[in-house]
Amino acid sequence: MNLKPTSITLALSLLLSPALPQAEPINKIELPEMGDSTGTLISPAEEMQFGEAFFRSLHSQVLISQDAEIQQYIESIGQKLTVNSDNPGHPFHFFIVLDKDINAFAGPGGYIGVNSGLILTTEAESELAAVLSHEIAHVTQRHLYRAYEAEQKRTIPNYIAAAAAIALTMTAGKYQGGQGAGVPLAAAMAYGVQFQIDFTRENEAEADRVGMQTLVASQYDPRSMPAFFERLQQSSRYAGQNIPEFLRTHPVTVSRISDTRGRAESYPYKQYGDSLNYQLAKAKLRVLTDTNSTETQKFFQLGTNQGTPEQRTVARYGLGLVALSTQRFKEAEDTFQQLAKEHPDQPQYMAALARTSLESRNYTQALVRYKSLSELFPDNDAIKLEYISSLLKTGKPDQAKTALFSLATKTQQQPIFFQLLAKVYSDLNQLAESHRYLAEYYYATGQTQDAIQQIKLAQTSKGLNPQLTAIIDDRLRFFMDQIIEAKRNQ
Repeated sequence: MNLKPTSITLALSLLLSPALPQAEPINKIELPEMGDSTGTLISPAEEMQFGEAFFRSLHSQVLISQDAEIQQYIESIGQKLTVNSDNPGHPFHFFIVLDKDINAFAGPGGYIGVNSGLILTTEAESELAAVLSHEIAHVTQRHLYRAYEAEQKRTIPNYIAAAAAIALTMTAGKYQGGQGAGVPLAAAMAYGVQFQIDFTRENEAEADRVGMQTLVASQYDPRSMPAFFERLQQSSRYAGQNIPEFLRTHPVTVSRISDTRGRAESYPYKQYGDSLNYQLAKAKLRVLTDTNSTETQKFFQLGTNQGTPEQRTVARYGLGLVALSTQRFKEAEDTFQQLAKEHPDQPQYMAALARTSLESRNYTQALVRYKSLSELFPDNDAIKLEYISSLLKTGKPDQAKTALFSLATKTQQQPIFFQLLAKVYSDLNQLAESHRYLAEYYYATGQTQDAIQQIKLAQTSKGLNPQLTAIIDDRLRFFMDQIIEAKRNQ
């Protein structure tokens, strides 16, 4: 029985559940041949379609970071791992969920999410890399698709109900006050969990084995995997119902820790340092997810008097970010000025200085600083995106449009691209194009009804030519079909 894209996307969004590790020899794990069932069940084009739908739906469930610097960092570490994975040609997309809970997950199409809470819990970059390599292995070993294939012998309604229940438990229940999973769904979830335990008993062990190979090949510390697992296990020992979500979906047992430690010890010992980008990303995430600026400031203040010179510098950067977030612009300006002077080759410090001008509404100064930055770092899309914002603030939509289309293809696929392009066309008084791209932004963030409303506004705008009319009409039909499909599969 064939499932429509919306249905199968829901089914495949199911996260892998508890698995008991088993010791295995340290051999290279081979991917299934592309001619086997897991390679033919879903075509690459369908896999991409399911992944995109999965990612869109997540935007309406969780808060996904739109910070360009943070996104650039997580993509960089993710791509470093994927090129050293057992399937380097597979497309992957990495993103950060702004949530204090400790969690990471792999979805269809190579979409891998990691919570800010997990990143802030790591004590070394290799620990973050260990988690990502584990999730990458879930994808390359096609665990989600194996689960779907195995479920073909069961009734589709039961499978969808179980997947929906688990998805709602992890999203609606968690992010919308716990009201998402009612009694009927709870019963369905019980069925789904039992099935997963029976089927995915070896998935976690396999992901650990394959993930460690990727970790080592990418020049990260293999010992970070058991170290992070053990610290999570110990810290959650008395957590009760507050056990981290990562441990619910990736249970850590003594035998699993022992297994990964034994495998890690087979590699020669050496020291692995953290990249500066890791430390800066953690500092920025701490401020972005800050609920108590006083405590966050104390944290960074302590850091200015301990650790390596680089760590103390990062703590100063953190203090500057706290000052900026609390609109103490003079303090932020002084901090970032000094850091930029001391480290002229580090774009984050200079970008923070330019951002201070932008947020304090000194738009002319911000434009000068971003223009200089974009010339110094022409391939840095995070800087380009902020430069585009400063161009729009200073009434230069034509230049902003040119800069937008100079972004990398992958950046042009992000929601922020459509949002900024809609603003560009609005400033150019091309309202049909503005509504059209705002519709694309809403669709990319899982708000299809809002996308329909915007595309209808585009239809009624003045100055439409036949080509643009055809594009808008086609997108309206597409969005309407998506709504109909979603209702059909409820």
